Amino acid sequence: MAKEDLVELKFRIFDGTDIGPNKYEPSTTVASLKEFILAQWPQGKDIAPRTINDIKLINGGKILENNRTIAESRVPVGELPGGVITMHVVVRPPVFDKNSEKQLVKSKRHSRCRCTIL
Repeated sequence: MAKEDLVELKFRIFDGTDIGPNKYEPSTTVASLKEFILAQWPQGKDIAPRTINDIKLINGGKILENNRTIAESRVPVGELPGGVITMHVVVRPPVFDKNSEKQLVKSKRHSRCRCTIL
């Protein structure tokens, strides 16, 4: 594939940190991009994805689907030839299972202060 056909992407994390830029083939899937982001995630962040399903990529205001390629997902409006495309990365917050939620609610109940008016 010709060097001109490669797409240069960088990924902006919620705190303004960037991963990349790197060049990708237009046939690269969004799932592959998410795997790359997961592998390159900066250490020491309070919020970090555990799987690719915890990551959402946004380009041009649209959430990209895992099974689509870069070529199918690109928004051509305003792109400059040879320019770097910035995709925004959103991380899904951790989800607690029902058992841990019940324990959290129970622990809050025990720490309440009670008053009695005579």
